[in-house]
Amino acid sequence: MTPVAGDAFEVRVRGHVLTVDQPRTAGGRDTAPTPVELFIASVASCTAHYAGRYLDRHGLSRDGLTVRADFRMADDRTARVASLSMTVHAPSLPAERLTALRAVVSHCTVSNTLADAPDMRVHVRREPDSAETPQAVEHGRVDAG
Repeated sequence: MTPVAGDAFEVRVRGHVLTVDQPRTAGGRDTAPTPVELFIASVASCTAHYAGRYLDRHGLSRDGLTVRADFRMADDRTARVASLSMTVHAPSLPAERLTALRAVVSHCTVSNTLADAPDMRVHVRREPDSAETPQAVEHGRVDAG
């Protein structure tokens, strides 16, 4: 990540650049989505990807396909998303395929990661990384700030 201004950062992923910020009410400038909103968007877009592929495999139209994500932040500590609800709207889906589509979209990679949380570590250093670890290169890396 690269600082942009205030609470805004550029995030680089495989040559793509995204920006995150905080709302004005949280001290940011509201120039971009928050990291939490990108997290929710990640789940929603993964769900949409799986739904779209299901429709394609069964010769059904993607017209009108939408995914809506509603979430609620926890009221207590630690700061986190307390609940997340996804609604897939697939107008071309025949009623008899509803259960199958529900099963397919519930297994997207991001949802699977939430269901079986990864081991997570945070390292704090004063100097920049001099070399990528083999694990980071082999499995993916996102640079932020």
